[in-house]
Amino acid sequence: MRIIFMGTPEFSVPVLQALVDAGHDVVASYSQPARRSGRGKAVTPSPVQARAEALGITVRTPLSLRDPEAQAEFAAFDADVAVVAAYGLILPRAVLDAPRLGCLNVHASLLPRWRGAAPIQRAILAGDIETGVGIMQMEAGLDTGPVRLEGRTPIDGKTAGMLTDELSVMGAALMVRVLSDIDAHPAMDQPDDGVTYAPKIDKAETRLDFMADAVTVERQVRGFNPPGAWFEFAGERVRVLAAEVTEGADGTPGSVLDDRLTIRCGDNCIRPTSLQRAARGVMSAGELLRGFPIPAGSQL
Repeated sequence: MRIIFMGTPEFSVPVLQALVDAGHDVVASYSQPARRSGRGKAVTPSPVQARAEALGITVRTPLSLRDPEAQAEFAAFDADVAVVAAYGLILPRAVLDAPRLGCLNVHASLLPRWRGAAPIQRAILAGDIETGVGIMQMEAGLDTGPVRLEGRTPIDGKTAGMLTDELSVMGAALMVRVLSDIDAHPAMDQPDDGVTYAPKIDKAETRLDFMADAVTVERQVRGFNPPGAWFEFAGERVRVLAAEVTEGADGTPGSVLDDRLTIRCGDNCIRPTSLQRAARGVMSAGELLRGFPIPAGSQL
């Protein structure tokens, strides 16, 4: 098929690569514009733009697709279908309708649960047992379109980063299956019941809330990794990349109970097992405490 690919972050790259490997003609790749990033604030193309350029694919990075000229250019590619994976821009009706078969989206949840921007993180934070990815026929509503194919996986202690990698590869394989015989995968309407929304993660949410119970705090640790949930001590933020729920003595939520960095929560405790200070490498709790003491009785 003649395909326009639309994606921006690393999650999208395996989908683009799978389309190329399957022999499809990717006539253009759309991505959000390059942005300044890193300590030097250099202008850096998105992972999708970088991969598309390496593959010799025509790249477009419009600020918006609401402009009639941008819509006309999109339609001029004369695509059979547009494949969308975490593109990050709203697609107007003129864009949705331009390809012969419309636009297919790789959405990282079991729709209608977790429509919206952060389905992987929200599934972990809510304590969902499983999640998955669906190939959705896009329409004007927010992730309301019918689903052609779906895959599932248990969450089972995985971090957001682990699930992102897993669902990206799963979604790529499902998309290739659908495109190999689209008539064999009819679009099925989403159920009316069970709709939930996954709003974008606010940076303020990533601060660990020790007033919550320990199970909830441990979900925060996994749901916000990467980049990492955090606490503050002595004026410094410390990221917690992994933690275990444990019992401990009573105390004020946020208080350090012992020399193993056991932290009291609203109910039970957590014990971080992998942490990171600013501009430092990842380390165990013991390694952190040798260079950055947080004595028992400290309040985080």
